[in-house]
Amino acid sequence: MKTLTIKKITQLLGIMMITALFSNPIYAQNKDVASSTVTSQDITIKGKVMDENGPLPGVNIVLKGSKTGAVTDVNGEFTFPKSLSSGDVLIFSFLGYDKQEIKIDGKTTYINLLMSNDIIEIMGAPSTDKPYKSKRSN
Repeated sequence: MKTLTIKKITQLLGIMMITALFSNPIYAQNKDVASSTVTSQDITIKGKVMDENGPLPGVNIVLKGSKTGAVTDVNGEFTFPKSLSSGDVLIFSFLGYDKQEIKIDGKTTYINLLMSNDIIEIMGAPSTDKPYKSKRSN
């Protein structure tokens, strides 16, 4: 008689677990509807970066306040990977040139930028009359 009640209890627990499993709502994994809709403010930015000698390959372009960015190709051209909105700021930087910030307005879709050279001072070691002598003995 005890085996009959244990068997019934086990069946009852099994039915309760299956009922609990299937009665919980199941949510699909989807993107937030607000972030996936494209508004009229989303702007795709393309452009070309040059200096006085021609196109500049390898210029870094970063959205201010984020880690999203792009690099210019061999022809100095780029397409920013993220849609931007009015008021966003792109930072253009390249070694030996002044860093430039461009604010995006509602009409900007193409940026034609001329980078200017940054003045770099090179400090040399002071010359001495006394030659360097190693402390190491051979």
